[in-house]
Amino acid sequence: MTGTMATDVCIIGGGIAGCSAALHLAKRGISVVLLEKGRIGAQASGVNFGGVRRQGRHLAEIPLALRGRPMWDRMVDLVGEDCEFRATGHLRLARDPADMAALETYARDAGALGLDLELIGGNELRRRFPWLSEVPVGASWCPGDGQANPRVVGPAFGRAARAAGADLREGEEAATFERDGKGFRIATTSGLAITSRALVNTAGAWAGRVAGHFDEPVPIHSIAPQMVVTEPSPHVIGPVLGIVGGALYLRQIERGNVIFGGGDGLADIATTRSTVLPRNTVEVGALACRLIPHLARLNVIRVWTGIEGEMADVIPVIGPSRTTPGLFHAFGFSGHGFQLGPIVGVILAELIADGTTPSPIAPFDIGRFVG
Repeated sequence: MTGTMATDVCIIGGGIAGCSAALHLAKRGISVVLLEKGRIGAQASGVNFGGVRRQGRHLAEIPLALRGRPMWDRMVDLVGEDCEFRATGHLRLARDPADMAALETYARDAGALGLDLELIGGNELRRRFPWLSEVPVGASWCPGDGQANPRVVGPAFGRAARAAGADLREGEEAATFERDGKGFRIATTSGLAITSRALVNTAGAWAGRVAGHFDEPVPIHSIAPQMVVTEPSPHVIGPVLGIVGGALYLRQIERGNVIFGGGDGLADIATTRSTVLPRNTVEVGALACRLIPHLARLNVIRVWTGIEGEMADVIPVIGPSRTTPGLFHAFGFSGHGFQLGPIVGVILAELIADGTTPSPIAPFDIGRFVG
């Protein structure tokens, strides 16, 4: 498509955060054009594990996770469907005394921020969750956490944003972006030119290119978290599972399939392709069976991976540019942005429309990488 169009805000990247920002800006009567080089929600937002969790996060993320959690209860009102969200609880397992000590410390620190966690000893753990093996020595329990289907969340936000009046362009890759007077001029590979007063960088693993263009180089690299799904079996695993150290995350959906992940494949950001490493599938599957013995009877029916951007300090960049007025960033979620995506879109809309946000985003300032 060729031609020129003007808008209040141009968003680069059509994942959950970008589409949520488009939705909440459009609801405020602010015109939005979103550019997505592929399909809405098809990159990290759509190929992740699907955990909607607050526990186990970096402490700096907990206030955002707490503020964002009620949005998942309101998905039907927000985007027109529940996105298969279920508050199944999140159980984080300890495999030795050192792991349990780490859970105790985390529960204390998270509690000071308003996240209440229950610590469970080994005997009580197996009484409440009898499908677990003798390997876990204890756990931390967060009953309000849960899971959703990542394949549907991003597209649902995209449809809601369009219905609210945002202009979402799939198959439109931003080729150049320049500060132009009081605003920005963005050109796509198809020849479309867009002028906007604000520019939002939610480009995921490709966001470093945008930030670098505006003299904000960041230590971001590409990762490819691997996922596995089994054939259906009787539904007995209620909560989402994680373990201290993050080597395994697992959930069983209502249809009976067990989804689990761990380890990274190969990511090629130039070709937008990622590849599963079979040895990781074997290793994480063996760990899953050690923790939940009955899984050994199940067949794997599909494996996949996708490309995500990971920051050097493993927390995202969220907030205004330090070099360029009108530029806003939200990227580098480092494999744990699914739960945060909807609220990050709200925060971006607040920053653009109001000039401020009630959420504490100072730890995510892009300026932390300068100097």
